[in-house]
Amino acid sequence: MHKTTEQKNAARSSAAATSGAIASGSTGSGKNNTHPKKGKPAQSSRLRTAREVALQTLVKVAEAGAYSNLQLNRALQDAQLSRQDAALATELVYGTISHQRTLDYRLEMLVTKGLDKLAVWVHQLLRMSAYQLLYLNRIPPHAAVNEAVQIAKHRGHAGISGMVNGVLRNMLRRLPEMQQPVSSEDPVKRIGLTYSYPDWLVGRWLSVYGEAGAEAICAAGNESPHASLRINSNRLSVEKGIALLAEAEIDATESKLTAGGIVIESNAGNLTQLEGYGEGLWTLQDESSMLVAQVCAPKPGMTVLDCCAAPGGKTTHMAELMNDMGRLVANDLHPHKKQLIQEQAQRLGLTIIEAVSGDASELSGQFPAEAFDVVLLDAPCSGFGVLRRKPEIKWTKSPEDIDAIAALQERLLDEASRLVKPGGTLVYSTCTIEQEENEGQINRFLQKHPAYLLDAAWPEPVLAPLLEAGLIGKDFQGALQLLPQHFGSDGFFIARFKRRD
Repeated sequence: MHKTTEQKNAARSSAAATSGAIASGSTGSGKNNTHPKKGKPAQSSRLRTAREVALQTLVKVAEAGAYSNLQLNRALQDAQLSRQDAALATELVYGTISHQRTLDYRLEMLVTKGLDKLAVWVHQLLRMSAYQLLYLNRIPPHAAVNEAVQIAKHRGHAGISGMVNGVLRNMLRRLPEMQQPVSSEDPVKRIGLTYSYPDWLVGRWLSVYGEAGAEAICAAGNESPHASLRINSNRLSVEKGIALLAEAEIDATESKLTAGGIVIESNAGNLTQLEGYGEGLWTLQDESSMLVAQVCAPKPGMTVLDCCAAPGGKTTHMAELMNDMGRLVANDLHPHKKQLIQEQAQRLGLTIIEAVSGDASELSGQFPAEAFDVVLLDAPCSGFGVLRRKPEIKWTKSPEDIDAIAALQERLLDEASRLVKPGGTLVYSTCTIEQEENEGQINRFLQKHPAYLLDAAWPEPVLAPLLEAGLIGKDFQGALQLLPQHFGSDGFFIARFKRRD
């Protein structure tokens, strides 16, 4: 069953409107495999409708390789749409990108000259319109077709609008056929076309998680993300936070995964505009990401290093857990991101954070060896755990990108290990579900660094929901792979090491 438009729009809009502030992990920079086509449309002086805003965003993502969440946030701010229209634009952008392989599979049957002959904006308009017809059963089909034709007339000419009208009306006539599940004896093709993923990625997940597991991952990656908040425990309780949100007519519940987390159950719009955010009462962060600082378990008075810290979600979380006592160095490669970390610290009233800029693979030249009680490496990664928020990743990454990112992670992990005190803690995390970057990475690390061993002594509040969900057992060794279907949160990997005394 497809979700209704209202259900999907509410979830998409609430999560996406604030996604620029969510610190759910870093993703490596892979090459863009999108192939722009010739032909630039005349630009509208003002984007007036939800579909126009969505189309412009889709074109930017396809042509320039822009991140969908950042591009959409900018477009929504410029357009100043109503909450309802912003929700629709958000759903159209994420849904179209997520399902683009399946949409193209259906459109290929209807576009006689082939999709590769179309200008980018025409191709994206057809994809966006087909998404509404095939997946959003609460949008009247005539509305989707008519507005697509109007956009085509405005941006192109009569020939283009006629072609768009003909293709979409043909799709409408064949809708029962086109909504049938894809049938194939090849599980890679069946899953890839049904859930719209590249074959190479489906094949990798099949080999690791099996057919049922790979299918569950793909299905979960297409779901709407929910927004979540991390309560600033130095200023507020979870119960009080939920009550304050209720006063703002926002439905919220306590997270089942992480202590101090709140899940937003309704379309709350841009959560950074709430008074509580500006007052430093909470931070926007995915539930899986919140676990990382809790696994680090820094105590007041400790000396802590966050190697790849921007935009500062995990850094500020650790400072809160330390009751703002001790020293916390937050490093990031990009100098301009220092300000993001500093702004977050100031908003939350945290004083122990020292933001610095430098290459994380050279940190041992900046700090003395064995200088920190806790070192966190939230490593750059392929990002396949955050496809709900950045669906274009599955189209822009390649197997070669994973190999390159894994090599970088290995160098960063080697460097981070030099900075941990004997008896201290090293935590490695990623927002991906790729075995080469996760389990394979820590196995290589342990072989090279006999001074380290996996540490299963995670805080009890972290372990309890994982045990209850059956994700870990008595044989837990200190490394966890969260998949996106487990709690409806991002896919994340976390491993904790202890350095021998």
